[in-house]
Amino acid sequence: RQAAVPLPDGAVVHFWLPRPDPALHPVLLLHGFGANATWQWAPFLRPLLAAGLAPFVPDLVFFGNSASPAADRSPAYQAASVAAAMAALPGVPQRYSVVGVSYGGFVAYHLAHAFPAVVERLVLVAAGVCLEEADLASGLFAVDDISEAASLLLPQRPEDLRRLVELTFCKPPKFMPSCFIRDYIRVMCTENVKEKTELLYALISGRKLSDLPKINQVLIHILYLVLFNGSTQHDACRHVFGSSIIIILLNVSIIYVSHTM
Repeated sequence: RQAAVPLPDGAVVHFWLPRPDPALHPVLLLHGFGANATWQWAPFLRPLLAAGLAPFVPDLVFFGNSASPAADRSPAYQAASVAAAMAALPGVPQRYSVVGVSYGGFVAYHLAHAFPAVVERLVLVAAGVCLEEADLASGLFAVDDISEAASLLLPQRPEDLRRLVELTFCKPPKFMPSCFIRDYIRVMCTENVKEKTELLYALISGRKLSDLPKINQVLIHILYLVLFNGSTQHDACRHVFGSSIIIILLNVSIIYVSHTM
């Protein structure tokens, strides 16, 4: 079932909600930058329900059916909006686990820090929360600056989307028809381009590891070497996280697991 939750600042957060069942453990699923809630999470909802979890699936602000008149583009604002919307939903448990993919992982991290009484456990997937803006120029990531990242994550040309697929797929398709690519761009990449670009700049511009707050929740952090130098991210993140399990993946195979609990 769907719900649109209005917030005091004029924002509206759209959710896909599970059926009420106190026997299920609640989990909040936060999607990545190039997606909306249903595109990211739809294939996983039935398995999660079968595993005894109750998935709460919001569209982040400026994605899908969520929007805001506020000027704040920070992941902290996204986290506060999601937390306020969850609190406003009737019957939602006071504590829940959070899973964030890519951009959603940055939002999830801020959610865990700002609302420790709410977030019980945290899973970050392909979210380089320990990155600094300087890491782009140093070659840690596959892009050199924020504008290049925006051109890939918000592709407006077929060649940009092809490069994004090459960077993010373990086995990218050998042939992608231009008609399919243009349809994908039209449906997925043309709404709120200005606002989403501002989200990227707010996320990365001036970012320093020393400014990243520490969290105390149990954390599972899953990194992909195809996207960035995971071992370097591990070395940085181990100094920030409390009780954590860091997993580095290569070609969808686990090659390194670090327990820092």
